[in-house]
Amino acid sequence: MPAPQQRLSVEQVAEHCRATTLVAGDGATTVGIELEWLTRVAGGRLSHAAAQHAIERLTPLPAGGRLTIEPGGQLELSTAPFVGTDAACSAAATDLLVLDTACAAEDVELVALGADPTRPPERVTTAPRYRAMEHYFDTFGRAGRTMMCNTAALQVNVGFGSAERQQAAWHLASALGPTLVACFANSPLGGGGPTGWQSSRLRAWWMLDPTRSAPVPTGPDPIDHWLRYALDARVMLIRVDDDDYRPITEPLPFGAWIARGHELGWPTIDDLEYHLTTLFPPVRPKGWLELRMFDALPTPFWHVATAVTVALLDDEEAADGATRAVDGTTGLWVDAAQLGLGHPGLAASGRRCFELALDALGRLGGDPGTVDVVAAYLDRWVARARCPADDRLDAWRRHGELWPQRVSPIPYADELDRSSVLP
Repeated sequence: MPAPQQRLSVEQVAEHCRATTLVAGDGATTVGIELEWLTRVAGGRLSHAAAQHAIERLTPLPAGGRLTIEPGGQLELSTAPFVGTDAACSAAATDLLVLDTACAAEDVELVALGADPTRPPERVTTAPRYRAMEHYFDTFGRAGRTMMCNTAALQVNVGFGSAERQQAAWHLASALGPTLVACFANSPLGGGGPTGWQSSRLRAWWMLDPTRSAPVPTGPDPIDHWLRYALDARVMLIRVDDDDYRPITEPLPFGAWIARGHELGWPTIDDLEYHLTTLFPPVRPKGWLELRMFDALPTPFWHVATAVTVALLDDEEAADGATRAVDGTTGLWVDAAQLGLGHPGLAASGRRCFELALDALGRLGGDPGTVDVVAAYLDRWVARARCPADDRLDAWRRHGELWPQRVSPIPYADELDRSSVLP
């Protein structure tokens, strides 16, 4: 909550960022997964009350995951951090089975798409944070409501054993980002037809306030770039009390709030920490790295995105090769979201990164089933310069299909074999 007089300095912000941005672990690589789904109930949205009832009924989940509801009725499952990809994927799959079984019994459909293909955005949550956020984003147009209510993502969280490894991984993750976007894009439809983007979810993000959604520049000292990013980002809202969140629609960078204050008060460390939660770059540092560039993916393909990403960041040989592979595609965020692997440079970097990841998974002792799924994904899509969005477009062209058919969340062999019948 804001203070009646100035309490926070830029130097304190810098000290806070340096203490919390790159935090060394205990030597092991940790992985956490956040899976998000659009929901449908008889074609409509899952209500906030129904979602809360389901969350209360299913908590605690067997593998310790946490369930939350997003503004448009999306459901999100977040794992704790685990040592290694296999443990994180196993925990997520265990809890997902429980969630999906419960949803199926209530005729609630979990849809793993990056963007809603038909419905206008509609907020079902009433929390003051989301009311204020909606008001703030409305000043930029409709993209904010679309992002809040009509998108779903996969987020991969990775932590490393030392600050130096965290820093190196931050550089590489930022460089890899466009290639990962292109390989896993899964939202080409919106408003009842194609949007012209392979990732319509990211189209919405790129149309938001760029001070909080654009990638963070990286350089010799990435924490310094993060500090500048945080200070330059506009204040979205000021929390007057627990039930009163005021949207700040006149541009007010956080650094200016520190220097000049506001009629509602001056920022505190608590306000800084809250401000940082309102910044949404595709790679966000929080002591670990949040990789936020992935569209929601069905099982078993979120396993693939997690395994490929962590292998490229965690294995030294793969990291060196990936750095070279993406040399010509860093910064192509918009091209990746719009064209996917239809961009020749991204197609080449995607193939090479998958090959490097497969080799790394062998060295890292990855689960053989996961390695098989990654290889199948490479054959089915990436080697053909395709991504899941291309399948969604094919289904729309051939059958007018806008929503995918419901499938089990458990990996199944026939899905992996479909590469032999695809064009």
